[in-house]
Amino acid sequence: MSMPKSVLVFAPHNDDEVLGAGGTIRKLAKSGCEVTVCEVTAGASASLLQDEARKAHKLLGVKNSLFLNLPVCKLDGLDKAELNAGFCKTVDEIRPEIVLIPHHGDMHLDHRWVAEAAMVAVRPLAAPFVKTVLAYETLSETEWNIPSADNAFIPNVWINIGEELPDKLAAMECYASQLKAFPHPRSLKAIESLARYRGSTVGKEAAEAFMLIRGII
Repeated sequence: MSMPKSVLVFAPHNDDEVLGAGGTIRKLAKSGCEVTVCEVTAGASASLLQDEARKAHKLLGVKNSLFLNLPVCKLDGLDKAELNAGFCKTVDEIRPEIVLIPHHGDMHLDHRWVAEAAMVAVRPLAAPFVKTVLAYETLSETEWNIPSADNAFIPNVWINIGEELPDKLAAMECYASQLKAFPHPRSLKAIESLARYRGSTVGKEAAEAFMLIRGII
């Protein structure tokens, strides 16, 4: 398989893209792929967080940083047609080959609404250029929900980020307002530990895990 030319990452909140796919973003960018990150919501600290996001994205090699500025924790109250239309417009403009989305079973409902809206936007007839859709895990969201078959994150794709892990951690440091002290899952130690664990399951120094939703070869 050839390296994709364009990748789109949907992040419900600022820093989700780094937590879930920071190493993968860096790996793709280094290969020459144009990576776009679309951050969906914005809260009271939007200006600060978006400044942190731009710094993190620059470090990772992100080509485009988009901010939809939708209300945080209130996506379920928005008109679904309008919400879906914004996602469809983004996908149509970027025309990505790969789309990364949050796991539908995450604890924060914003993640669920983003996942659902993204899936509407990447429907095969509407976006035939999208070849792969992957769901990423987000520390303090994916593992904290009520355990059930519907919520379970069951990875079946691993991306080797042994070389990119330092860049992922450095990008997370750009989100100084969001970092916590260990043992909080949004700590550098926890982020590295998850990457090391995911890597160890497939014989690599570090990895990011995903659930394959769609893959066209």
